[in-house]
Amino acid sequence: MEEETDTEEEKLLKRQRRERKELQAKIQGMKNAVPKNDKKRRKQLTEDVARLEAEMDERHQQEVEHLRLEISKQVEVESLANGIGKLECEDGEKTAQHSRPTKAQKRRDKKAALEKEREERIAEAEIENLSGVRHLENQKLGHVLAGRGLQIKQIPSDGHCMYRAVEDQLKERGSMLTLAQLRSQTAQYMQGHVDDFLPFLITPSTGDVYTPEEFEKYCDDIVNTPAWGGQLEVYATCLWTRRAL
Repeated sequence: MEEETDTEEEKLLKRQRRERKELQAKIQGMKNAVPKNDKKRRKQLTEDVARLEAEMDERHQQEVEHLRLEISKQVEVESLANGIGKLECEDGEKTAQHSRPTKAQKRRDKKAALEKEREERIAEAEIENLSGVRHLENQKLGHVLAGRGLQIKQIPSDGHCMYRAVEDQLKERGSMLTLAQLRSQTAQYMQGHVDDFLPFLITPSTGDVYTPEEFEKYCDDIVNTPAWGGQLEVYATCLWTRRAL
């Protein structure tokens, strides 16, 4: 059995995303049950949808605030426990001896730590978004779309979000391209049209344009890591898929 590695914030966000998905499925079922030409029932449906979404948003916000309070209490307890442990060590209590990790293990540990840190940053950003301007805008937009029989599709912020969104929309048009293929083809297109992309890649610390080697590393990361897709990747994807995104 695999060891559970998700933080409490990540568990909460996963559950909330699942609940949102289930709610959207329920809403879709409600829409399918009401004829489009029945204006009175469609109006009531829109109000019901808005109410259900608002209730879920309020409950999710309360859960986030409660979790933050619990985490704050836990941090205080852990800080106290660490202080006691430090005093015990100073009193001469011996600690367990561990063998020195190998270089390969150190690399694996570093990679795992970086991945964990990235996931925690994503989780923190999503928690902040629940009470931010962006979340409020999405709520309003969701209500407008609901009245038109449309909905916002939630894409997880896991580094692959741009490619997952493109993959989802292309499937609506019968495409069978996978996320991995989208990343690979996008990188290949950029590598085949270096002059169209290289001038827009700048090293933040120096302000210099990427070297050819840095550009190759950038494209390699597109294929082999969950690197976020930005404007350049969107542009490249539009060109090689011949789709307006």
